[in-house]
Amino acid sequence: MEKVCLLRHDSYDVDSLERKLREGFEMLGGEAYLRKLIPAGSRVLLKPNLLSMVEKGSPVITHYAMFEAVIRIVSEYSDDISFGDSPGSSDARKAAEKGGLIEVADRYGVKFADFRDEVHVELDDPIMFRYWDVARAPYEADVVISLPKLKTHAMMYYTGAVKNQFGCLYGSQKAVWHTKQPDPMNFAKMLLDLNSLVGTSFAILDGIVAMEGNGPRNGTPKRLDSIIMGEDLAAVDSVAVRLIGYDKVLHVPFLKAVRETGWGKVMPEDIEVLGETIDSLKCDDFKLSRSAGAVNFLSPKLNNLIGSLTAPDPVVIDEKCISCRMCDEVCPRRPDVITFVERNGKKVPKWDYSKCIRCFCCQELCPKGAIVTRRKLIGKLFRVG
Repeated sequence: MEKVCLLRHDSYDVDSLERKLREGFEMLGGEAYLRKLIPAGSRVLLKPNLLSMVEKGSPVITHYAMFEAVIRIVSEYSDDISFGDSPGSSDARKAAEKGGLIEVADRYGVKFADFRDEVHVELDDPIMFRYWDVARAPYEADVVISLPKLKTHAMMYYTGAVKNQFGCLYGSQKAVWHTKQPDPMNFAKMLLDLNSLVGTSFAILDGIVAMEGNGPRNGTPKRLDSIIMGEDLAAVDSVAVRLIGYDKVLHVPFLKAVRETGWGKVMPEDIEVLGETIDSLKCDDFKLSRSAGAVNFLSPKLNNLIGSLTAPDPVVIDEKCISCRMCDEVCPRRPDVITFVERNGKKVPKWDYSKCIRCFCCQELCPKGAIVTRRKLIGKLFRVG
């Protein structure tokens, strides 16, 4: 049975965060556990979420205080610590500077790793994908620790420990993978192979202040007062999605992919939750990005067809749009999907939905939150989307 630690915590005071994380590690096995997780002489790579350039403390990115608390603990077991990420639409170092992570890293001698330095590698025994161009730093690290934020996600329903590692691919690679794998289940299997490739060792998921609604960038902050930590990233995410309302974890695409491939543990009966109970921290009014329904016909092809037909559409809120054209710049199918039309004295995006692959990069990276998702009538009928 896989162990996941669920902690209640309501503050970003770094001293209290450090104490709480130590409490969690103690539940998992204490000093012996940490020494096994981070063997002597290990090169440790911390992988925060640096989705975009936002202010310190924003729920869009890993909180600088959580980052510091983790460094304090890890530095007792390794003197070779680095961190990095590769956002889809901004410079990682600038995002880390604005978000307060560079200042913390400099104080502790933690190096910034440039994920633009890639290596071409082969994954043994993949689920789907054998050959990769991946950032050198996480691939060559001995220990990789994921530091995600708990947020909604339009394509994958939710983003946390597993999805956070998509940042181990350089920005331009993300568009390629979205184009190659528009189906959420295949995209999920790609994420699993990627995590296997970089050998992600552990995850500390910050749900103290999560993000609901139009995530992962433009949603609304939501207090969950929770931290989830463990070695099995899928198990960590399974606990997280149950906190926010996905009671049937297999309705979340990547958790279904985990179950089908045996990559990790996702079913409640296979996970021992230490610390708090899920019911004690569960949020009953969390605004999900996608509904939790599922279609289950005997034919997998019919399931996939219904899934594609019920996927929501991206739409623009004209009043918020500033005509920056970022949506078109990040579209993996550019220039075939998005054109611009004149409305109310400005240019706003218009989608060719017959060519849109529903990756929602446009919605995810819109700097003003002007793009949202809209459920289709057929999605409402099947209670999905």
